[in-house]
Amino acid sequence: MQHHAYSRLGSFGAATPSPPSSPRRAWGRKASAKGAGAGAGRGGGGGGGSMRRAARAVLAALLRRQAVFLFAPLLYVAAMLLYMGSISLDSVPRIISRPAPGSMYRSPQLYARLRADMDADNATDALATVWRHAYKGGVWQPCISNSTYGLPEPNGYIYVEANGGLNQQRTSICNAVAVAGFLNATLIIPNFHYHSIWRDPSKFSDIYDEDHFVQRLKNDVRVVDKVPEFIMERFSHNMSNVFNFKIKAWSPIEYYKDVVLPKLIEERLIRISPFANRLSFDAPPAVQRMRCLANFEALKFSKPITTLSDTLISRMREKSTENNGKYVAVHLRFEEDMVAFSCCVFDGGDEEKTQLDVARERGWRGKFTRPGRVIRPGAIRMNGKCPLTPLEVGLMLRGMGFSNNTSIYLASGKIYKAEKNMAPLLEMFPLLQTKETLASEEELAPFKNFSSRMAAIDYSVCVHSEVFVTTQGGNFPHFLVGHRRYLYGGHSKTIKPDKRRLAILFDSPRIGWKSLRRQLLNMRSHSDAKGIQMKRANESIYTFPCPDCMCRSNKSEHSKPIQASR
Repeated sequence: MQHHAYSRLGSFGAATPSPPSSPRRAWGRKASAKGAGAGAGRGGGGGGGSMRRAARAVLAALLRRQAVFLFAPLLYVAAMLLYMGSISLDSVPRIISRPAPGSMYRSPQLYARLRADMDADNATDALATVWRHAYKGGVWQPCISNSTYGLPEPNGYIYVEANGGLNQQRTSICNAVAVAGFLNATLIIPNFHYHSIWRDPSKFSDIYDEDHFVQRLKNDVRVVDKVPEFIMERFSHNMSNVFNFKIKAWSPIEYYKDVVLPKLIEERLIRISPFANRLSFDAPPAVQRMRCLANFEALKFSKPITTLSDTLISRMREKSTENNGKYVAVHLRFEEDMVAFSCCVFDGGDEEKTQLDVARERGWRGKFTRPGRVIRPGAIRMNGKCPLTPLEVGLMLRGMGFSNNTSIYLASGKIYKAEKNMAPLLEMFPLLQTKETLASEEELAPFKNFSSRMAAIDYSVCVHSEVFVTTQGGNFPHFLVGHRRYLYGGHSKTIKPDKRRLAILFDSPRIGWKSLRRQLLNMRSHSDAKGIQMKRANESIYTFPCPDCMCRSNKSEHSKPIQASR
C-alpha cells in the first residue's frame, strides 16, 4: 500500500491522479483485445485479424494526429482518377459553350426573323399617343436674371484656347465666361484649337454670332475680340510669351480665386490652354448663373447656320404633315472614328477588323496597341458601350411604337459603310431624312468641309423635334437635352435607351416580336419619366439648366465681382 501510494505522489509530495484514458485510445485497445480473442477462438483467423489490426492502427494514428484532413483530398482525387480510368472517353458528353448573353452582335439575324411580324404590327404610332408621365408647363422656369451691379475696373485679361469638337468647345466658352465673370476679368473671344480628328479651322464668328455674344454679356462680363496693343507690348506681341496656366480638369472655382487671380492681377494678361472641362460642375449659384447665361442666351449660331437650319426645320415639318408636323430626331454615332474607338466587333469579319485597326492607329497612334492593353469586345458590348448600329436604332424605335410613317431626322456624320448599314433602317423608316437629303448641294456647299458647322445645323434641327433619341452619349446630347429642357419649361421628350438591356434583347435567339415590343415600350416609358427629373447634386448645369438653388435665388443673392485692391 505504501509503495502504491508513493508511486502516485508528485515531486512536491502531492497526489497526482492519472488522466482519464482517451476514448479513441480506449476504443482501439478494446477493439484490439476483442479482435484478438475472437481470432483465438476461431483458430484460423490470424491473417484477417492482423489486417484489421493494422488498419485500425493507421486509422487511430490519423485520428490522433488529425492528419485525415490533409490526406482526404488526396484520397478523393486518387479515387476519382481510378473511377475515370474505368470509363471510355467516347461516352463523355461534349460541353457546348455559348457566349454570354449580350456579348455578340446578332441584330441582323433578329431583324430577319422578326421582320414579317414587325411589318404586320404597324397600327399604333408613338407620336400620336400621350406619354405616360404628363408634364404641366410653368412649374420649372429658367432662372436667368439680369445683373444689378455695374462692372468695376477689370483685374486683367483672360485668353483661352477651346479644344475639341463643337460642343466641347461650347463647354470651354461657357466655363470661360463663368471664370471671367467670377474673377472680374475681361474675356478675349475664345480661340478654337485645330484638332486632328475634326479638322475644322472655323473661328468663333464662323459658328456663333459674335456681336450678339458680346452684347448679351455686357452687363456681366466684358468681352473683346483681341488683346489691347498696350498689353501685348509687354509680351513683345507674342502670345507664347504670356504665362499659361495648366489647370487640372474639374478644378473648383476656389482654385481660380486662390491661384489664378493673383497671377492675373500681377501680369494683367494670362492664358489658359487647353481649356474645356477645367471647372467643376459643383459651383456657387453665381457661377452657375453665368454658365447658364452664356450657354442658353449668349451663344447663338451665326446667321448662315441659323438661316439654313430654319429652312431644314420647315421642310421636316412639311414632310411630317401626317403627324401634325411632329418629327423624331435621332443622334446616330456610327461614323468610322466612333466605331473604331469603341473597339466593338460587328459583322464585317476580317475586312472590318483590318479597316478599324488602321483607323485606330491613324487617329490614336499607339493607344490601342501598347503592351498590356487587353481589349474584350464582348465585355464592351455587354456593358452597353458599343454604338448602336442603324439597324439596331430601327429595331428599337419600331419596338417603342413608332410606325413606318414616322418622319425621322438623322443627325450624324458620315456613316461607316453607309450603303450597307443604312439599308435596314431605311426599310423600317422610309421617311427618314438627313441634312444632305433636305438641302441642295448649293445650300450645303458653304458648310460641307467644316465639321463643326455641319454639327451646328444638326443641333438646331434636333432642338425643335418632338422627340430626341440619343444612342451613344457625349457632348452633343449632353447639351441638347438641357437646351430642350430650357426651351420647353423643364420638360424634355428624350429617349436614352438602356444599352445593356438592348444588348441582351438583340442577342436573344428565341425572343418573339410581342415580347420584344413590350420590353422596349417599358424602356421608352422609363426614358419619359427621366425627362422631367430635377437636377441632382453634381450634375451638369448644361443638362439641368435650372437647379433648385438658382430657382430659389433672387437678384440680391448674386455675388458681386471680385475687385482687386490697388
